Amino acid sequence: MLRPDTIRLAAALGGLAVAVVVGGWFGLLGGVPTAFLLDRLLRRIESPSARKRRLQEAADLPLAADLLAAAMRAGAPVDRSILAVAETLDGPLAGRLSRVGRTLLLGGGPAEAWSALDGIPGADRMTAAALRSANSGAALAGAMTRLADDLRADRATAAEASARRAGVLIVLPLGLCFLPAFILAGLVPVIVAVLGDVL
Repeated sequence: MLRPDTIRLAAALGGLAVAVVVGGWFGLLGGVPTAFLLDRLLRRIESPSARKRRLQEAADLPLAADLLAAAMRAGAPVDRSILAVAETLDGPLAGRLSRVGRTLLLGGGPAEAWSALDGIPGADRMTAAALRSANSGAALAGAMTRLADDLRADRATAAEASARRAGVLIVLPLGLCFLPAFILAGLVPVIVAVLGDVL
């Protein structure tokens, strides 16, 4: 049984609502683009579960890079190291790493294997380091250690910027409340008194 596409249904209902409210040919001309735009906009909204999964993958990426570096320094080949890290980790990143390791173990190309990490913030650098290592033969362990440090530094910088932004956003409502009060309590009486003396 086919499940209805809820986003398309919601967009069609929005377009129908515009057509009914406006009415006539103008309503029809406004309803069709509204339905199309609603469909496009609603599909861009990330679901809470997808957002949670993306954030969890990004949070686990530095640990995965550290574990990969440790496993490769211990002498394990890249594919076995990735599979060991995938078994160690818990969460959505483990599944993706498992796909990377299995693809490499079965003889897939590095570009094909590491493409399983596409869409994870910061994973593009891990993929680039792995592809450079596969093409040049350079050791991957050092690159993974540096990558883990860089990802942690990026995360700390983002948290600091978010805290600064929160401070600004907290001040905005206070300013919107105090500015009218200052105008009404401080400036209006002075203006009224000056105008009363002039008139």
